[in-house]
Formats: sequence, structure tokens, C-alpha cells
Amino acid sequence: MPSLKDLKNRIESVKSTRKITKAMQMVAAAKLRRAQEAAEAARPYADKLADVVNGLAASVADSPTAPKLLTGTGSDQTHLLVVMTSERGLCGGFNSSIVKIARYRAEKLIGEGKTVKILTVGKKGREQLRRDLGEHLVSHVDLSEVKRVSYENAADISKQVLEMYEAGEFDIATIFYNRFESVISQVPTPRQIIPAEVPEDAESNTLYDYEPSEEAILADLLPRAVTTQIFTALLENGASEQGARMTAMDNATRNAGDMIDRLTIEYNRSRQAAITKELIEIISGAEAL
Repeated sequence: MPSLKDLKNRIESVKSTRKITKAMQMVAAAKLRRAQEAAEAARPYADKLADVVNGLAASVADSPTAPKLLTGTGSDQTHLLVVMTSERGLCGGFNSSIVKIARYRAEKLIGEGKTVKILTVGKKGREQLRRDLGEHLVSHVDLSEVKRVSYENAADISKQVLEMYEAGEFDIATIFYNRFESVISQVPTPRQIIPAEVPEDAESNTLYDYEPSEEAILADLLPRAVTTQIFTALLENGASEQGARMTAMDNATRNAGDMIDRLTIEYNRSRQAAITKELIEIISGAEAL
């Protein structure tokens, strides 16, 4: 049984921890509002760009001069998985949920005899994937010094991915990230970015005549679409990370309070037992005189 001093020290330690988790919860709440606004502001642009690309793609899908980013390489042997996680921990299951679906996809492709290459964005995902898929890691993007994700960060990642595609290093690229729904709900999401996925019900827009041709416009738009999808994923991930951290720190703060209550009850009972024991010893000694 721990002594009164040990219980008191432990109570003080948990109180200090609760102060830290409460402060982290408040910081995450402040960051969440900005991150959520940025993610929600980017969605209309990304959706409209996707609509334009889909409309153009439906017109030239069968054209022999269609861009390679639309038609693909004609093979699906080599897959690039871009796994986006956070640089820091203490955000509940945020990183594990992304890594889980990425690992499942990688193991499934490997089981089918495909070649898998993994590009990680964020230290936490790299640390988890290195354990059992280390030989498939081909590159890493460090954003630890970036305080607020910008379009330039997405452009750097996009440039690296597009250069790998042009060099014939993969056939299909898929990004993995958490889509922000609410503070308590972040949805792990895979999205194929190369070649561009065109919905089966996409219809070509016959109301417009394009100058230059649809193929020329797509050749310019598709790289931008890849960058936009990566940027949107980074923003969604940023909001999801802060939401997950806020929830995790709130739970930690509550658990610390519950632990303090239990330890305080145990401390009071032990103190009462010690006082009772001392009184018994004093009374016994007095009676013995």
C-alpha cells in the first residue's frame, strides 16, 4: 500500500498533467477554428475544378491525344501511396486511422503481385509504416517547420509526384488523409489522383466551344487538379488533426480529474486510518500506565 507521501506526490503530479492537457485542449480549439475555416473555404474551389475537369475529360476520354494524366500508362503494376499524417502526436487515433487504411491497401496490392511505393507526408505516419513496410518507403516530406500549410507546400509535393510519374516510376497514385467532418468525426479517405478518376455519369459540356482544344486545356488543368487535391487533403488533415487533438486532450483532462478524485479518496482513507492507528496506540499506552 502506498504511503501518504507517495499518494500526495502522485496527486500533485496528476494535477500538473491536467494543467498541461487543459492548456493543449485550449490551444487545439483555437487552431481548429482557423484550420476548419481554411478547409471549408477550399472545398468549393476544389469541387468546381473537379466538375470542369470531369466535363472536359468526358469529351476527350477516347481521344488518342488525351493527356497521359487522364489516360494513364496503360498499366496498373506500380502504385504510389501518398500517406499524409501529422508531425506531432497526442491526437488520439488520428494518425493510426490513416496508416491503417494505407497499410491495408499496400498489403492487398503486394498480395496481388503489384509493386508498392510509399511517399510519407508527416513524421508519425513514416514511423508507423517503417516497422513492416520499410522497404517500400521511397520518399518523405517534412513539414515540421511549417506553421500553416500553404498552396506552395502542396505544389512542392505535387511537383515531386508528377516528376516521378513522368519518369515512369509508378502507374497509379493514391493519397490517404482524414476528411474533416466534425470535432469528433474525421473520416479516413483514400483518393486516386493519378490518373484522374472520371465518374461514369460525367457528361461533356456541349454548351461551350473551347479554344484551345479540350486536350490542350486538360494538359494544363490536370497538373493543377493534382496540386489542388493534395492541397485540399493537407487542409482537411490539418483540421482533422486539431479536432482529434482537442478531443483527445479533453478526454485526458477528464480522466485526470477522475484519477485525482480517486487518489484523494484513497489519500483521505489512508490518512484517517493512520490517525485512528495513532489514537489507538495513545489510548493503549495510557491504559497501560
